[in-house]
Amino acid sequence: MERYQSYARPLRFFAACLLMCGATRAGADGPPELQSEFRAAWIATVANIDWPSKPGLSTEDQQRELLGLLDKAVELNLNAIVLQVRPACDAFYSSELEPWSPYLTGVMGQATSPGYDPLEFAVREAHRRGLQLHAWFNPYRASHPSYKGELSADHISRRLPGSVVEYGAYQWLDPSDDDASRHSLDVIMDVVRRYDIDGVHFDDYFYPYPITAKADDGQDAEVPFPDDRSWEKYVASTPSGDRLSRDDWRRQSINQFVERVYQAIKAEKPHVLFGISPFGIWRPGHPESVVGFDAYEKLYADSKLWLEEGWVDYFTPQLYWPVRSSGQSYPILLEWWTRQNPHGRPIWPGLFTSKVRSKPEGDGWSAAEIVQQVRLTQAFAHAGGNVHFSMKALAKNYDGVADALADGPYAEPALPPVCGWLTESAPPARPIVRREEGRLVINSTNVDDVWLYAVQTHTTEGWTTRLLPGAADKADESAGEAFVTAIDRYGRRSEPARVAAP
Repeated sequence: MERYQSYARPLRFFAACLLMCGATRAGADGPPELQSEFRAAWIATVANIDWPSKPGLSTEDQQRELLGLLDKAVELNLNAIVLQVRPACDAFYSSELEPWSPYLTGVMGQATSPGYDPLEFAVREAHRRGLQLHAWFNPYRASHPSYKGELSADHISRRLPGSVVEYGAYQWLDPSDDDASRHSLDVIMDVVRRYDIDGVHFDDYFYPYPITAKADDGQDAEVPFPDDRSWEKYVASTPSGDRLSRDDWRRQSINQFVERVYQAIKAEKPHVLFGISPFGIWRPGHPESVVGFDAYEKLYADSKLWLEEGWVDYFTPQLYWPVRSSGQSYPILLEWWTRQNPHGRPIWPGLFTSKVRSKPEGDGWSAAEIVQQVRLTQAFAHAGGNVHFSMKALAKNYDGVADALADGPYAEPALPPVCGWLTESAPPARPIVRREEGRLVINSTNVDDVWLYAVQTHTTEGWTTRLLPGAADKADESAGEAFVTAIDRYGRRSEPARVAAP
């Protein structure tokens, strides 16, 4: 499937101070500059938030629903999908390490009938449409209260009971338990090796968000995370002079895991991106005007460190607050995060698009809030992209938000940004292009190096751009001067090949 838009549309400006991230005006020597921006949406599978719409759907219905979401992404000029494949130590793919997710069939460990591999299907269909597919893992959540059924015999709580703890209505892998961390890393790398995914993605769940319970005095008190077993093991094996505080020890466990995941992915498939979407505030007071939840203290997530150390290929802080919020202003937080980035990694904030009101008379944000946030992101260096939570809000067009994006900041196609630090190989060679029976025939010297083709055509009506999957060999262009650029999986571009007008 191809994507098509016209550069002849009028551009809409959010404010004069914003930098234009769209195409530049065509010159005599070539086409407009291709726009570069990460545009993605999360497809959440836990509790059937986005897909499938409910457990127990037929294979045909599940596939039809997913194709509808992918087609909507193409319609909106998105270029990536972040699909949740491991909601709670379960699998949306064929796995020998974890059971089938109950959000597929309603029963943990039960495959669909007729059987299919949802992740394999999603990757294939996303790539056919020129979309990246990032596999979203929850590294530590072991069970979710939305599933009321029986846990399967091969669930992690049965296989490694000493590594799993109860915390409120949830089961959780103990992040400081070596067996638990090793298992999660094995699960992630199994997917990296067997599936042609474009990225591995974590959200904000590391240690769980704290819960409260009534204390002896009748007051609500925070329930401590029950990791006495692993803490006592650490204390017994570590000299007192070298011993970390319990909080720092927990943070160290998360930091070490993040680093190991990054290194393992790069050793196996360097082009597979590793991204994390932490809570949008590192600590209250950073920057000075920010107040709110302390993820460093409560989730033991030192997300600023991961960015500073370069243990991520992209960073998606969940900036789920309005532009004009006094204590958590979207632009103030975004600007602060861009300054914590010595390696220049892309920062693609998460947007709370599902906060947009679903009915005209309902509570929630207006679509204009999300459009404004996208415009602001486009103005920041090392930003240049957003991830929307979640795809349902776009598919259902809450308050016209999908229309507003398609007519505004997403009016033109955009290529995924360049991730050139991941490879020293040469960029793709200039494609070989000719006209044949009114069509452009595209060939490359090494097809495996090509992820997308950008086909830009000039007629008396202006410039148009099509984005074609790399597997395509023809573009249905019958008139006008054309320029074809090959793009590899690192986002790097070839020199354009020019074909004169017929």
